[in-house]
Amino acid sequence: MRMSTMSAKSERSTSSRGAIRAAAGDTPKKKPDLRKVMPEIWRLIRPRRWLLLFGLALMAINRGAGLILPLSTKFLIDRVLGPHGTPGLLIRLVIVVFSATAVQAVTSFSLTQLLSKEAQRMIADLRKQVQQHIGRLAVSFYDANRTGVLVSRIMSDVEGVRNLIGTGLVEFVGGLLTAVLAFFFLLHSSRNMTLIVFSVIAAFVFILQKAFKTIRPIFRERGKITAEVTGRLTESLGGVRVVKGYHAEHREAGVFAGGVHRLLDNVMRSLTATSLMSLAATTVLGIVGGLVMLIGGHEVIGHRMTTGGYFQYTMLLAYMIAPVFQIVNIGTQLTEAVAGLDRTMEILSEKDEFGDPARVNVLREIHGEVRFEDVHFAYEPDKPVLHGISFEARPGTVTALVGSSGSGKSTIISLICAFHTPDPGRVLVDGIDLATVQLDSYRSQLGVVLQESFLFDGTIRENVMFSLPDATEEQFLSACQIARVDEFAERFPEGYDTIVGERGVKLSGGQRQRLSIARAILADPRILILDEATSSLDSESEAMIQQGLSYLMQGRTTFVIAHRLSTIRRADQILVIEGGRIMERGTHESLYALGGRYYDLYTRQHGLETNLFLAPGEGDTVEETAK
Repeated sequence: MRMSTMSAKSERSTSSRGAIRAAAGDTPKKKPDLRKVMPEIWRLIRPRRWLLLFGLALMAINRGAGLILPLSTKFLIDRVLGPHGTPGLLIRLVIVVFSATAVQAVTSFSLTQLLSKEAQRMIADLRKQVQQHIGRLAVSFYDANRTGVLVSRIMSDVEGVRNLIGTGLVEFVGGLLTAVLAFFFLLHSSRNMTLIVFSVIAAFVFILQKAFKTIRPIFRERGKITAEVTGRLTESLGGVRVVKGYHAEHREAGVFAGGVHRLLDNVMRSLTATSLMSLAATTVLGIVGGLVMLIGGHEVIGHRMTTGGYFQYTMLLAYMIAPVFQIVNIGTQLTEAVAGLDRTMEILSEKDEFGDPARVNVLREIHGEVRFEDVHFAYEPDKPVLHGISFEARPGTVTALVGSSGSGKSTIISLICAFHTPDPGRVLVDGIDLATVQLDSYRSQLGVVLQESFLFDGTIRENVMFSLPDATEEQFLSACQIARVDEFAERFPEGYDTIVGERGVKLSGGQRQRLSIARAILADPRILILDEATSSLDSESEAMIQQGLSYLMQGRTTFVIAHRLSTIRRADQILVIEGGRIMERGTHESLYALGGRYYDLYTRQHGLETNLFLAPGEGDTVEETAK
């Protein structure tokens, strides 16, 4: 069975909190490093560079055609409408303007079709890349990051990247090109007036650059807040039964409202910054307009500039200043895109657990011999969880792990699943160190049945065949029959094509567990892990499921985490784990006769069950039951 992610246990809850806080944005704010982001931008653009160059060529034609209208103003006033003008040239001038407008319209349409659609393809590719990479990260990464945060990284952070190749880039570069062309025409018309105007605009651009450096961290922080709020909302909606069961709707609303207010505060700060930039731009526009009116008026009065030349100058000046206003808008979008890409790069830089060069061994078909050799492990330095664990599980045997919560049972299982690597010590399968094994070749022969069966919002068939998508109909039906899935599935109108709902909410606990067992049976694993597979079920459901588990365990190396000790009496070996050490080991009979920790756990639990469910005088004595 392909591995379903095991739930984080209490042993690693403390170690995960710091990383969760980091993921939620409690770490010091960091400005995205443009020098690091630029290679990633080039990597995204490189496969599309010829399309982008073609788009830039179209954009140059588009902007050049757009300047025909202001340039024709001088010709219209001085050569056509003036006292010595030629009215017959009016039609020709209008035809030229209309033609330029048509060229501009066609190139604008082509740019949108080419670059905007390609930008959406780029977003889709990047989303797939991020999702695939996250899927190949170690379980410790999932322990340290909320599901909603990861969803936000995949879906939201890459969205702004469209501006790097789409309309945002076109408007940004096109605006700069228009401004440069207009600037040279203005220089030709009046050098002195243009240099004065340009010095004012240059000062504004300098201020604008400083403002972007200030606003960029705000957008980065917004992405983190959005991810945190989305993560909490996802958890709240997923756990709606717990929320309602404890009448915590008001508390959850308060938590969400707090996140929304943080997001609102961030948006307000960004709006304040952009408003100040707009204020500065409007002020610059007023100053430039006054200067042009003053200097240009003197030029016309002194006959150093014609009336048509003055009107042409003012229109060209508008074409140069307008892109500066656009930069305020578009630059903000590009800044947001860079911040999102920077966060995406953080994910892509995480170490891929499948890419470890030390993992060179491929396990074709394992027998299932598992051996721990003096295994130590710690999630955090100087906080050991396991201390010198050594044991051997032979193929076809059942090994049960018992002990109090937080004793290290789940950590041992995590090491068997190769979710972590011991340090020091070794975990060997068929004599090969798991630290040197290619994970996909090993985990494809590993099966897990958890206490809380995870089901996808699909059909019964899809959930069972998740472990072996290319299974035949005969294999599928056989697995369902062994796990007793057919007993309830065939009663539904849609049969095996019945939708089970999110996390299998439309099925009972016993039905969900039987689906999980059928999934494991279909995978035919060599090593099987049962994590409290029946502890939460009623006696009738447990009886049915125990039959499926008995079949599933035949000939396989099985590890069982059990709190209900009556379910492991037939295990080949029982390991009593306390404080990260093996306190006792043996069969049920030998450990019971020893009268130690296992005896204490067993008699206490069985006595409690007897007191709860049996009237005085009913049932066997504890000693008789144990035997």
